[in-house]
Amino acid sequence: MAYTIPSSCFQCGNCQPHCPTGAIQREGEEFWIEPGLCNGCDGYYSEPQCIVACPISSPVPLQAKKGRYKLNTRTATSPDLFPNGKNNSMASSIVIWEACNLLMQRSSLDWQTDLSGKLFYHKKVKQGRGSICFHIDENLDPEGDRQFNYATNISTIEGIDIRAACLHLIYAAYATSLEKPWEEEFAISDRQIEKYLGLDKRKDLNKAVKLTLIKDLAQQPCKLVTSIDWPQQGKVKQFSVPESYLWHLVEIKHHFQEDELGCKHLVGLTFKIKAGIWAKYFLNKQGSQTRTAFYQYGTLPKFLLTAVTSIWQQHEGAARMMLWLLFKIKMGKEQRITVPTLMRVAYGEERINQASTQREERKRLLRSFESDLEFLNHYGLKPVFDPVTYKEEIQPLWAKLAELPDDADEALEFWINDGSNKQRLTDSGPRDKWNLLMKARILGFDLPLEWEQQLAKWETKKQRKMRSKSKSKIKSALSAQQILSARKSRGISQRKLAQLTGKSQSWIRDLENGRLEAKPEDQLRLRQLLDL
Repeated sequence: MAYTIPSSCFQCGNCQPHCPTGAIQREGEEFWIEPGLCNGCDGYYSEPQCIVACPISSPVPLQAKKGRYKLNTRTATSPDLFPNGKNNSMASSIVIWEACNLLMQRSSLDWQTDLSGKLFYHKKVKQGRGSICFHIDENLDPEGDRQFNYATNISTIEGIDIRAACLHLIYAAYATSLEKPWEEEFAISDRQIEKYLGLDKRKDLNKAVKLTLIKDLAQQPCKLVTSIDWPQQGKVKQFSVPESYLWHLVEIKHHFQEDELGCKHLVGLTFKIKAGIWAKYFLNKQGSQTRTAFYQYGTLPKFLLTAVTSIWQQHEGAARMMLWLLFKIKMGKEQRITVPTLMRVAYGEERINQASTQREERKRLLRSFESDLEFLNHYGLKPVFDPVTYKEEIQPLWAKLAELPDDADEALEFWINDGSNKQRLTDSGPRDKWNLLMKARILGFDLPLEWEQQLAKWETKKQRKMRSKSKSKIKSALSAQQILSARKSRGISQRKLAQLTGKSQSWIRDLENGRLEAKPEDQLRLRQLLDL
C-alpha cells in the first residue's frame, strides 16, 4: 500500500533522495507521494525509507490503521528511571545547566555570529577564566558520517521546543547510571519517554501524533555541539574539550506493525544515546577519586517533567523558571534571587527592556510574572518573599490571600477586618510598583517534600564525606612530639633539617613547639626525611 505526506510535514525534503521508486515528487515548495509508484519499499528495504529518513516520521499509509498498536518484539532498553516513583539522580554540571538554558530560552539568549556567519552562544565561567560555547547542527543524521553543518539561523533556534529540555534532563539522568557514559550507550523507548513526560495520559493524542512528537523532541538535544575551555580548579588541571556533540544519537530504531494488506504502520521507536566527551571531565567517578576530573550530579524530580509538559504553552515563563531553579537550588535552597534575574530567565532581556519603556507591555509582563509565580507555588515551589524589598503591597494577590481561613465565618471576619484597614488586599499596587519590583528579592523557594528530602539526604552525605576527610587528615597529621623525637633519634639538628626541607630553622622550631602545623605536602617531605 502507498504512503502519503500529511499537512504536518514541514517540507525539509529529507525523504526524497531515499525513495527507491522515485515516488516522492516535488511541486513548488511542497512534496507529495505518487500512489502509483509507491509500494512501501517492498523488494528494496524491510522498512519504508520515507518514514525512517523523516525527522518526525511524517509520512503515513493512505489507509488509517485499524485496531490496537501491537508490537511483539522491541529492542531492549535501559531500566526505567524513577525506581522510587519520585526522583532520580542526574548529571548537573554547568555544561548540562547551560544546555538546558539554551533549550528553554532559545532566541532570548545573546546569540552571536562569527566571521563565517555561524551562530553561537558563548558563556563565560569561573569569573571569566574559562568558557563554554554552543552551536546547533541542524542536519542531524544518526546513520551518516555526522559532519558538522551549521546551517543555523534565528528561525531554527526559535523552532526549538521547550519540551526538548525535558529530554535533555532525561538523558542526563540516564548518564549517571553508567560507569563511563562517554563510552557506553543507553537505550530509551517511546513508551518510556511517553511515561516520563505524562503523554501516556493524553487521550486526545493518537499514537501516530505521539510518535511524531517524541521523535522530534528526542533529536533536538542531540543537535547541540559544545566546546569547553576550563581553568584549573583545585587539583583538577586545566583542560579543553574540542567541538563535539553534547549527546550522540547513535541510532533510531523504527518498529513497524504490518496489517492484513501488507502495509507497515510505525508503532514504536527506540533511541540509542551516548554522552559526549564532556562527560569524561564532568561525570567521571574514577577521575573524581584521583582528582583528575569531576563527578557532579543532582536530583531530577519526576513531577518537574510532567509539569513542564503540561504548562509550556499557557505558562512558558513558569516552565522556564522551573527548569532554571532545578539547577539553582542545587547550590542551596536559600538563594537571594532578584526579580529582574527571574524575569530574564522567564521572558528574556528584550521583553524586560520593552516593559521598562512601554506602559501596556509593563502591565502584561507584571500579570504574566505574578501568574507564573502562582503556578510555581501550585506545583510546590513556593517563593519566599523578602520582607524588606518585596513588601506585601507589591506581592501578588494570591500570596496575600494565603492566610485566608477555610472556615466561612472566619473568612467573613477576615474580609471585614481587611475592609476597615487603610490599605486593603484587593487594592491595586502602588504607582511605582514596577520600579519597586526591579529592586525586590526572593529569599528562596520552599520545595515539595520528596525533593527537599532528597536534597537534604545528599547534603548530609556530602557533609559526612567532608567530616571523614577532615578526620583522616587529623589522624595522619604529624604531631610536634613525633617530629622532635624522630629528628633527635637520627641525630639531625634543627638547622640541618631546615636545610633539607628548604625551610627556615624557626619554622622547624615552631613545628616542634606545636605553634603551627605543616601542610600536607610538607608533612610528606618530613616523613621521607625522618623515615616516618
